[in-house]
Amino acid sequence: MKRSLITLSLGTFGLGVAEFSVMSVLPNLADSFGISITQAGHLISAYALGVCVGAPLIVLFARNWKLNNILKLIMSIFVVGHFIMALSTNYAMGMLARFISGMPHGAYFGTGVIVANRLAEEGKSAVAVSIMVMGMAISNLLGVPFGSWIGQNLSWRFIFSFNTIWGLITLMCIVKFIPEMAALPHTDFKGQFRFLKRPEPWLVILGTMFGNGGTFCWLSYINPLMTEVSGFSSATIPVLMFVAGCGMCIGNYLGGVLADRFAHAKVAMFTQLTMSVALILVFLFAQISWFSAVMMFVCTTGLFTLSSPQQLLIMHQSKGSELMGGAMVQIAFNFGNALGAYFGGVPIALGLGYKPSSAIGAVVVLLGFASFFMLNQLFKKKNTTC
Repeated sequence: MKRSLITLSLGTFGLGVAEFSVMSVLPNLADSFGISITQAGHLISAYALGVCVGAPLIVLFARNWKLNNILKLIMSIFVVGHFIMALSTNYAMGMLARFISGMPHGAYFGTGVIVANRLAEEGKSAVAVSIMVMGMAISNLLGVPFGSWIGQNLSWRFIFSFNTIWGLITLMCIVKFIPEMAALPHTDFKGQFRFLKRPEPWLVILGTMFGNGGTFCWLSYINPLMTEVSGFSSATIPVLMFVAGCGMCIGNYLGGVLADRFAHAKVAMFTQLTMSVALILVFLFAQISWFSAVMMFVCTTGLFTLSSPQQLLIMHQSKGSELMGGAMVQIAFNFGNALGAYFGGVPIALGLGYKPSSAIGAVVVLLGFASFFMLNQLFKKKNTTC
């Protein structure tokens, strides 16, 4: 396996720890900052909003840079954000740190997909992208459960201190192993958004936003759902996070293989339909411990099965503006996460418990399925495949 692809995977590992570890230590953060669980959930939203703002800003600022230099800038911002979070002493400082930490996320994926595609062997683009994304899946398999254990037994600050150091290591690997890559063809400011005049990119963006947003309605509050509804003890949460991480690794591999064999839009469509059904079953049967854990595995598998086909769909539908296209799909992903964390918290704040969050999520994911269904129909009408 190419060291350059492994280097890209190091970056997504750090991003995975940054994005997902907070969910497993929400109660710890709430206690430390003196806030409610629902308010702590806003730290998830702050990261996601940082993605939404940072991705287009970085792309517009550095779009004419060499691709390897863009990656260096992105990882430097990552280090700064996590350093501030590790030192945060109050809710406001934590919100600011999470916002900064989220800023490089979308731009890293947007740039990384193009770099991985250039490094890939003929006909293996989806597999190359899945290798890059595998770091995020592994972070959920190992990094997040370990972070959960650290957060519960030591301090949540160690998670962000680790990520600061990890970011520095990744930055050094980018310098050493990512070859110099020419900048993309020069495109003016308006040209960066020209691809959005067609319906296909919008359907990819909407499908991504709804699919991930619906999943995060449930996933943002997985810790209290599993302990207070499904009956697991808090000591088993790291084990459950490991199981969820296994699903993500398997889903990431499946996504790469399926996207190289079948139409990307069809893979995304059927995956989201499966996830919607699984979330309805969580709503109905979350009180059954083993069944809730199985549905968690199904949903996290589906979440990462979507990654490669969604990334490649937007790259194919944003020719000439691939950096912005990659950033836009990450904005959609994380804006969906922010909405999911918010709307998933509504029934909790109203005192309705944790189960209704998964029902809301199922409906939202179904909207993502509808978006990819319409995209498939559009491709059929135009006699194209993607």
